[in-house]
Amino acid sequence: MNDAEPDAGAESETARPIGIYSDYVCPFCYLGRESLAQYQSERDERLEIDWYPFDLRADKRRPDGTVDHSVDDGKDEDYFEQARENVERLQEEYGVEMSLALSREIDSLPAQVASYYVKETYPYEQWLAFDEAILDALWQDERDIGDADVLADLASDVDLDAAEIRDVLDDEQWRDAVTERFDAARREGVTGVPTFTYGEYAARGAVPPEHLRRLVEGS
Repeated sequence: MNDAEPDAGAESETARPIGIYSDYVCPFCYLGRESLAQYQSERDERLEIDWYPFDLRADKRRPDGTVDHSVDDGKDEDYFEQARENVERLQEEYGVEMSLALSREIDSLPAQVASYYVKETYPYEQWLAFDEAILDALWQDERDIGDADVLADLASDVDLDAAEIRDVLDDEQWRDAVTERFDAARREGVTGVPTFTYGEYAARGAVPPEHLRRLVEGS
């Protein structure tokens, strides 16, 4: 993907979706979605999201889904302190309140499996409602989105079948499909999240709304 910005020019009458590579447990992904929401609110035309799951827990995930912080991934406490400071700065910039209490302890794989299933199976609006419910459950309500009971409750809240979502979480085929999407993201050159894409261009990080406007509209 090309980090350069597209040439200035009129947006097509029907905009293609904006791609987002993200992981539900990434605070910058949540902030990036707020930036996107602010950009979308300024638009006359609807801009749909094409979501691609990304796995931040791959090297730290124990078989039971807990997170092993003893694994050396090059991120020490100084890194996390700097990240926290950056999150707080962006919270103020975007006017976002969010809780960081659980984010380092949660494995988002179950949430990503459930969300990917809904995205591939149901209409866009139902997926988007479920996706936003997952984000708010973690970052606003401090709920464990790695828990099947929580995901079933969230599914019910957006008029999805809770039992169906439970079955999906136990389905190895859907877990394998999401794992393949994780691998595909890396093959496509995605190394961190959030990464926004539009055509051949990309914007990395929780960039401000005006940056997303340039990405999509080229001006």
